Amino acid sequence: MADAAATPPRGRRVQETIAQLRKRILGGEWPVGGRIPTEPQLVATLGVGRNTVREAVRALVHAGVLDCRQGSGTYVVSTDELAPVVARRLTDDRMVEVVEVRRAFEVEAARLAALRRTVEDLAALDGALAAREAAWRGGRVDEFVEADAALHAAVVAAAHNGMLAELYASVGAALRSTLTHSMGATLEPERYVDHSRLVDAIRAGDADRAAIEAGAFLEHPSEA
Repeated sequence: MADAAATPPRGRRVQETIAQLRKRILGGEWPVGGRIPTEPQLVATLGVGRNTVREAVRALVHAGVLDCRQGSGTYVVSTDELAPVVARRLTDDRMVEVVEVRRAFEVEAARLAALRRTVEDLAALDGALAAREAAWRGGRVDEFVEADAALHAAVVAAAHNGMLAELYASVGAALRSTLTHSMGATLEPERYVDHSRLVDAIRAGDADRAAIEAGAFLEHPSEA
């Protein structure tokens, strides 16, 4: 009777196994693009039954974290369950929605960053801003998109809100897509948007001005 009481209910075992799989994926033990251990190996490592392993793996496949490939094995395709969902929903006719989501995240992030930024945050912002300017001068759209995204991510990091940072990272691919879409094939002078005033407002600790500057970039889908 004691043994039965000590054994977690099946649903709980599956949830615990999912948590263990996630932990290994997030910890880098099984990197994106890599294959996870076979089912027998997982059974031995995790100390649970085959059915529990199968259900846990199936749940992560459904979430877009894992991908089962017939005859090859199961691979990690994402560390984030939300990112694949966003990617599947991202189409050209939804760009306006993506920009609206960016605005919701980035305006609040800028406001919080102005209130909470540290010396280290300001150094990171200065470095990201300089890299963005260099990327623009370099003329490569792909490099500029990455540099611009890095600057916005640095603003979010300076907000020191863990949940906001996680959610923002989840939609990172969508955010890059909106900028790539707005830039086109080449970097045209009329599409350049100065971000130095945003960084200056954060440095000054002016939350209202920082929020205004962040929102001004996203008034229209063509802005970044």
